Amino acid sequence: MFASDNASAAHPKILQAIIDANAGHAPSYGGDAWTLRADTAVREVFERDCTLHLVSTGTAANALSLAALTPPWGAMITHPQAHIVNDEGGAAEFFTGGAKVLHVDGPHGKITPDALHAEASKYGRRLVHGAQPHTVSISNATECGTVYSAREVGALAEAARGHGLKLHMDGARFANAVVATGASPADLSWRAGVDVLSFGATKNGALSMCAIICFEPGAAAQLPHLCKRSGHLLSKHRFLGAQMAAYLENGLWLDMAGHANAMARALADVLAPKGDGLTHPVEANEVFAALTNKQAGALRATGAVFHPWPADGDDVFRFVTSWSTTMAEIDRCRAALAAL
Repeated sequence: MFASDNASAAHPKILQAIIDANAGHAPSYGGDAWTLRADTAVREVFERDCTLHLVSTGTAANALSLAALTPPWGAMITHPQAHIVNDEGGAAEFFTGGAKVLHVDGPHGKITPDALHAEASKYGRRLVHGAQPHTVSISNATECGTVYSAREVGALAEAARGHGLKLHMDGARFANAVVATGASPADLSWRAGVDVLSFGATKNGALSMCAIICFEPGAAAQLPHLCKRSGHLLSKHRFLGAQMAAYLENGLWLDMAGHANAMARALADVLAPKGDGLTHPVEANEVFAALTNKQAGALRATGAVFHPWPADGDDVFRFVTSWSTTMAEIDRCRAALAAL
């Protein structure tokens, strides 16, 4: 199964944490011991005080984060391949109350500071006839499977600050980016200038749980109301808190991401042994490879599931590995291609 890391199972330790939290009664809406453990774990991992809001989907994390940073008359600058552009049904625009999404293209799913500066310079804060940028949103890891280093995030944050903009990070695969860069979670987020982080876990072994981690006081004040008003404050909150605590404690989240990244590199060696045919560097847990019809057919004959990726070309396919991907699956792909 290389269609998506969303298709992977939940990790047994995550499921056990939910079972353990199911004993007896507990305060609702986040007043429970498991959510307190999750709060503590987040502060330890990110090495500072911050506010944590647990939600059930990455779309909610992104949309509510951006709503806390962007007024209805404002605009959000992001890459045209970003998840908030192509995969969230206009949720960012809806929850901000109509803010506009502006695109800044760049190679391999990444925005450069120069390109950001050029786009932000087009709009004047005092011009009421046009959208006024308030927020920059970047994805780490990107939709192309590449990662921003801490230095690159810092450079973008500096460019954003020069235009009075806040920085949001879509971290649906933040764990994969941390492992790939070798940076600490703090260095890759708030120390680099990130104001609000959508912290993903569902793609990396959780059942249905993501988080908003807020480092910016103004946004932090709004998020409790946004979460409640949008229906994302769960009454039986302990089952989210239990997942997050198990996810972070003892480094489980990084172990799972490290395995997924390693499986992606192994799969890339099978699909493109000499590196030819890869449309993006393999830095996290996604592989984008050009295949002939015979190659794609041979892989599917083994039961492999993956998606065409026309954004990169008619012969390009996306493969996504996860914490549960095995070398046996990759070896079956190797054997199928060798048989050709």
